This record gives sequence, C-alpha cells and structure tokens, in this order.
Amino acid sequence: MTADHPSLAQLLDASAQWWEAAGVDLCFADEPNAWLEEPPAPAPAPAPAPALAPSQAAARLKAGTADAQRPDAPAEVPVPCDLLGKTPPQTLADFQEFWLTDPALHPAPLPSRIGPRGKAGAALMVLVLDPEPDDTEKLLSGPQGALLAQILRALGISPGAAYVASALPVHTPMADPQALAKSGLGQVVLHHIALVKPARILAFGAGLAPLLGLENDNHQMSLRENKHTPLIPPVLQHEALASLLAMPKLKARFWRRWIEWSAQNS
Repeated sequence: MTADHPSLAQLLDASAQWWEAAGVDLCFADEPNAWLEEPPAPAPAPAPAPALAPSQAAARLKAGTADAQRPDAPAEVPVPCDLLGKTPPQTLADFQEFWLTDPALHPAPLPSRIGPRGKAGAALMVLVLDPEPDDTEKLLSGPQGALLAQILRALGISPGAAYVASALPVHTPMADPQALAKSGLGQVVLHHIALVKPARILAFGAGLAPLLGLENDNHQMSLRENKHTPLIPPVLQHEALASLLAMPKLKARFWRRWIEWSAQNS
C-alpha cells in the first residue's frame, strides 16, 4: 500500500497512537458488549423412553393406558374406591361384621382387627384414628382408654352410654389420613356414624378431619352428607388422646373447648 492508500492495519495503528498521544488508554461504554461471545451449544437430544417389558405393556393395554408412555399424555387421576360396595351394611350389626371381615379395609390380618363398642343412638360417639398398640380384644384398653374413661366420668356419661370407635380397624403407625380419605375410607367412617346415629361426636385426633369431611383440622360443624345416608350430628375435634397424655396442658384446652362447644350444641 502507498501513503495515499494506507492499509487497515496502518489505520488502526495510527488511530491507537493518536489516542495514546492524547492521553486516552481506556474506552468505556454504557452498555456491555460480548466481543468474544461464543455461539450457544446445541441442546442435547432427548433420551429415548425405556422399553416396557411384555408384561408391563400388556397390563397398560388392558387398562387402556397405552398412551401414557407419550410425553404429552395427561397425568392419571386416581379414582377413589367404594369400599362399602354396591350393598352397604344396612344395620349397625351388619357394619360391625363388615368391619371385622372385609379384606379391603386394611391389609393387616383379620384376627388383629378391633371392633367398636357401644350401642346405636348413643348420646356421644367417641372416634379415634386407630386402636392402641396393645389392644387385642377391646378398643382403647390401655392408657388412652383409661384417660377416656376419666373424661367420660367428668362429663357425666357412663361408659355404656358412649359409642367408642376407630377410623382404622388395627393400630397403624404413621397413617396418612389424607391418603386414607382419598382411598374411600372416609365414606366408610361416615356410613358408620350414620348407622350409630349419635347425638354428638367427640373426635380425638387432628388427622381425622379429612375422614370426617371437615374443612380443616380444628373445624367445628355438622358432618357433610354421606352419599349413602345423610348425617347431621355436630362434631368437636381435638388432639389425640396420646397427645393429652403426653402434654397435660392440652387437657385444660380440651375442657375450655368442650364447655364452649356444649353451650352451642346442647
């Protein structure tokens, strides 16, 4: 290149020398620039779906869910079971037999089940989530039962005047009431109550709310309508009997709530 036609390198070098002579050795801008930006890496290809075993594929086809393998298939919604069946027990005696013999209610062996005690039309129905760990022939035969007997005496209710029942037929540690309600057990509990026809219900256990159809753990209201039989008795829900034994302060709270609730539902 001649002096009349300098090259691009000469122009850049001359420009840099000019700014350096002027005392400018840095350049600032309001907006950042990625001068050395690299192109984005291509997205990895999706991994192929694992192949189903022949038995699994046959099971899905039989259930009508073969399309569940597709990424765009909708999630399956579990359908609650009707544990009462097409012909629910019509009398309390029939229900108590159903409670002890129906295999769908609980996976535990039938001889380990504990039945309710009391008569229909009780002035008060006491409901707990499950039997005590050492119960064998009588529901609440241990420390929780002793505490309940003291509570009933203080309420002026004789042991034979109360109907005592559990939502589960055997002791079940870490039971999930929400899952139990979705499985259909809530309908069984409500049908049991409808056959007992108690004047009032005292439920010990915060987790009983889903099984009773209550809106929240401490809600005080009449039970909702059962699809088999309408329910109207009011219910007072409190902490479990085991919690009252472990924390005596809860006993004072129970008595305050009982007095207020009784005044509203006498």
